[in-house]
Amino acid sequence: QVQLVESGGGLVQAGGSLRLSCASSGRTFSGYTMAWFRQAPGKEREFVASITWAGYRTYNVASVKGRFTISRDNAKNTVYLQMNSLKPEDTAVYYCAAGVGASYGTWGQGTQVTVSS
Repeated sequence: QVQLVESGGGLVQAGGSLRLSCASSGRTFSGYTMAWFRQAPGKEREFVASITWAGYRTYNVASVKGRFTISRDNAKNTVYLQMNSLKPEDTAVYYCAAGVGASYGTWGQGTQVTVSS
């Protein structure tokens, strides 16, 4: 059974940093695009960033420009989200997803990120 497992969330003060990880088990995601989404309480799920198998990155520039970096280690079937200069509005549950193009069919359970002011 395919699983994506996120880790690295937690409580951090504004201006701090966190690094989220998402490891896949059960299969390799060779050729797949990996992405991070987030959902804050009472809000729609929001795209954060994605990275193709070849390493091409796309970001939600309006929300995370210059602060977040997505990367992946294909040998470890793991994708990362480095989050710097965190703001209270970054508080959300962060989800990892795998897919083809912009269609994501496999999702993790989410990890909570809370940024205090």
